[in-house]
Amino acid sequence: MPDTLKDTIREDLNAARRERDKLRTTVLTTLLSEIRNREIELGHELADGEVHAVVTSAIKRRREAAEQMRAGAREELAQKEEQEAAQLQAYLPPQLGEDEVRAMVREAVAGGAKDLGSVMKALTPKTKGKFDGRELNRIVREEIG
Repeated sequence: MPDTLKDTIREDLNAARRERDKLRTTVLTTLLSEIRNREIELGHELADGEVHAVVTSAIKRRREAAEQMRAGAREELAQKEEQEAAQLQAYLPPQLGEDEVRAMVREAVAGGAKDLGSVMKALTPKTKGKFDGRELNRIVREEIG
């Protein structure tokens, strides 16, 4: 049984290689190198929370790339980026639903947070890696407004 998220990713990479799954092999090889680069940058092994942050930024990059591909009328490349993002999503904790986030926003407002900044400050640590920041911002604006 793997000890850390990084070990799980390594095992999945080996399985993908055995199955000759080219897309998954490429995605996981890239992810492991990004994790390694981050470890070199910070000078220590990454904990699971830090690995989640690397995965989250990798997903965000792929979604942004997919948007740009669509804007350039390159649908097949956009779909490839989205497939990669979907594969990476498996390494994040379960995502929060919009209803759960709305309830958290209402709770924060009831607890005294009055403006966008204070609500975002209260909720960002609770939702980091579990819910998209732009969506959180949109929901906060709707609930306050």
